[in-house]
Amino acid sequence: MFAIHLIAFHFTKLKEDQIKKVDRYLYHMRLSDDVLLDVMSRFRAEMVKGLGRDTNPTATVKMLPSFVRSLPDGSEKGDFLAVDLGGSQFRAHQVKVFDDGKQSSQLESKFYPTPKEVIQGNGAELFDYVADCLSDFMETKNLKHKKLPLGFTFSFPCKQTRLEEGVLLTWTKHFKVRGVQDTDVVKSLRKALQKHKDIDVDVLALVNDTVGTMMTCGYDDPRCEVGLIIGTGTNACYMEELRHIDLVEGDEGRMCINTEWGAFGDDGALDDLRTEFDRELDLGSLNPGKQLFEKMISSLYLGELVRLIILKMTKEGLLFNGKASPALLTKGKIEMKHVSAMEKYKEGLSNTKEILTELNLFPSEEDCIAVQHVCTIVSFRSANLCAAALAAILTRLRENKKLLRMRTTVGIDGGLYKTHPQYAKRLHKVVRRLVPNCDVRFLLSVSGSGKGAAMVTAVAYRLAAQRKQIDAALSPFLLSLETLREVKHKMRTELEYGLKRETQGSATVKMLPTYVCGTPDGTEKGKFLALDLGGTNFRVLLVKIRSGRRRSVQMYNKIFAIPLEIMQGTGEELFDHIVQCIADFLEYMGIKGARLPLGFTFSFPCRQASIDKGTLVGWTKGFKATDCEGEDVVDMLREAIRRRNEFDLDIVAVVNDTVGTMMTCGYEDPNCEIGLIAGTGSNVCYMEDMKNIEIVEGNEGKMCINTEWGGFGDNGCIDNIRTKYDKEVDEGSLNPGKQRYEKMTSGMYLGEIVRQILIDLTKQGLLFRGQISESLRKRGIFETKFLSQIESDRLALLQVRRILQQLGLDSTCDDSIIVKEVCGAVSKRAAQLCGAGLAAIVEKKRENRGVEHLQITVGVDGTLYKLHPHFSRILRETVKELAPQCDVTFMLSEDGSGKGAALITAVAKRLHNVGQK
Repeated sequence: MFAIHLIAFHFTKLKEDQIKKVDRYLYHMRLSDDVLLDVMSRFRAEMVKGLGRDTNPTATVKMLPSFVRSLPDGSEKGDFLAVDLGGSQFRAHQVKVFDDGKQSSQLESKFYPTPKEVIQGNGAELFDYVADCLSDFMETKNLKHKKLPLGFTFSFPCKQTRLEEGVLLTWTKHFKVRGVQDTDVVKSLRKALQKHKDIDVDVLALVNDTVGTMMTCGYDDPRCEVGLIIGTGTNACYMEELRHIDLVEGDEGRMCINTEWGAFGDDGALDDLRTEFDRELDLGSLNPGKQLFEKMISSLYLGELVRLIILKMTKEGLLFNGKASPALLTKGKIEMKHVSAMEKYKEGLSNTKEILTELNLFPSEEDCIAVQHVCTIVSFRSANLCAAALAAILTRLRENKKLLRMRTTVGIDGGLYKTHPQYAKRLHKVVRRLVPNCDVRFLLSVSGSGKGAAMVTAVAYRLAAQRKQIDAALSPFLLSLETLREVKHKMRTELEYGLKRETQGSATVKMLPTYVCGTPDGTEKGKFLALDLGGTNFRVLLVKIRSGRRRSVQMYNKIFAIPLEIMQGTGEELFDHIVQCIADFLEYMGIKGARLPLGFTFSFPCRQASIDKGTLVGWTKGFKATDCEGEDVVDMLREAIRRRNEFDLDIVAVVNDTVGTMMTCGYEDPNCEIGLIAGTGSNVCYMEDMKNIEIVEGNEGKMCINTEWGGFGDNGCIDNIRTKYDKEVDEGSLNPGKQRYEKMTSGMYLGEIVRQILIDLTKQGLLFRGQISESLRKRGIFETKFLSQIESDRLALLQVRRILQQLGLDSTCDDSIIVKEVCGAVSKRAAQLCGAGLAAIVEKKRENRGVEHLQITVGVDGTLYKLHPHFSRILRETVKELAPQCDVTFMLSEDGSGKGAALITAVAKRLHNVGQK
């Protein structure tokens, strides 16, 4: 028993001594975590370099765009072919993807040899061979009668400009085919396939095997957004934000980047980590000075690296009594399969002894221990370096998503990972140590390069079909120049109807006289009160106007809420609430005793008989107070003040907010004769020649006309451009059949149009995995402010997803792109329609003045114009296009409904005083 313990002790001591000896000898191959974190940092810098347009040409890590923009979502279906060129064998595959709700697929494959004369011959022979093999496969599977889409896995660095195009940059993995480099390999394959008249194959996608691995695993696990190959070659790909990829146009969504990380270090970035053995191996390779990282990692080179180390140790008398056999002197005699076998620790030293004996080395026990440990250090270094580069990718992904902690899946393939007994465990452990804030699942790919190519093709097929459906839904929102001209002409016709006595009664654009007959001239002065009612808030303002050299306008205001029950209660309750708010403000300002002139901004359609008389034509913007329509709102306000019996006010003018906007800008620019509101509602006013206003007596001078253009189209004249979504929004509104133009152009309704489109697309299975959430069913959930946020150029898709999540919509990256596109289509149409209407007004002003070219200013207010990132630009461009003889300046109004009401009151007082004199 003692003897057994003694032998065990002796073996353990012997093993420790041999391991220490090898550790000392291969000290530079043992990498600490600090070194790995440094490698990780270097690789991240190379990634950034590869993604930049200016730095990419000199980058070693090429970061090649794959034009794969989307991962499988489970709705793919159909029959697909794939061919796989890049390993020791050529493979042809048939992949059936079933739409059975279980994300199931069926793969049938056939393997063909890749003879040396083919992989080191000329290009025409290579692609003819691929086409011949595919033809044979289709014959075997009885597929020659079918037209099938094909994915081409080509596992070599290619520069792609489209999914179905790829120019070979360089051969790797012992391939040296002449005349292929710098040519489009898809074009070459198609040319070879055309020689086979009996098959009909459409090459839809060129795929790198790494991308194929990610796509195969992405079909089984939606979290998979990284692909990794560790086999004969090594590479990684991942889903990058498009806004970071300078080499590709556009910044919406993501695209898979094929890093081609095998060339990392070709510029000397890893020279401090490369050993004499790495250098010797590189010099003896087919491509000296290239793919240096791959030569430190991949199975194609690790066996040779082990041989070079053992050979040197033998020559130095550290192994085999200093005697090297001819086999040990022969390049390629130790392969990766030998290294893997020797590292099967459970089998002790038997495998190592057997392999070394086959090499005629007659090893001792010490030799076997030392050689086994050399294998361990070489393969461990490979796993460490691979982990460091992968950790860099994972960190970039996490930072792109702005997450403190990330859950993700890495799809993985390759002989080294699959067959080496320790490699996978080592890789996982080191990755988790280097990126502790990433919860990483490693998912082994099944037929990644073949099935993956089919999945890329299937996704491309799905996206093409979806694109057609999305285009069909949004095409009615794309208005041609001809259509916009037609809208302009129809608006002009309706403007004329509203001005004429005999047609005004039936006109949809009411062209209401405001009895505002002048714009500010700078002599206005005094203290004025202004009331502003036009939305869910009500404002009371005190406005102090100074004239002369110290000309200025000072304002003090207070905002009061109008509860829904008041908005939709009785008229008496509404006006009592307004007077209560005025009383609070007068008390607050300490001016309850003063009888101040007041301008009342009432932003609803009113028919005015004079400047201080306004009869409500009809409520809009969600108001439904009873006993108001057909009543004079100034009288209702006066009666409410009398009921309260606390103060008295001189109500000089009832004002529309659009007129207030024009007057505010007119105070700064005398050329301003048009006011536009593009906000919750939509409206325009302008100064019209009195001779054209048939419903008001007199021909001299001008009067401001409140067009109330929101009703344009209520007679059906623009039904040809109304979509089914517009009709749904109209039918669900408080005033069906009314304000149709406003419902296509104003902020109150645009979000609701978007919601209707999103519901339709979701029903078609194009959004949100086909699931209509409870929140999406809620009318009004999609406010117009979300359109402005989502369409912001500065907003990444990740932030768009967060906005949608706030709305209870769990969206993917692809969903976010579609939602952004829907918002863009709806808001662009709104701006164009608004521009077409405004073009009709400015053209009318030009004709009124009888000039060839008109210079005019439009005062503008409203959140849609001010806050939406594109609305104002599209509106201006449309006016310029449709009214080329008018030079229109747009001036942002500063509080048109408050300051404007005070200015109208001041102008009215000035004109009244002039009249009295």
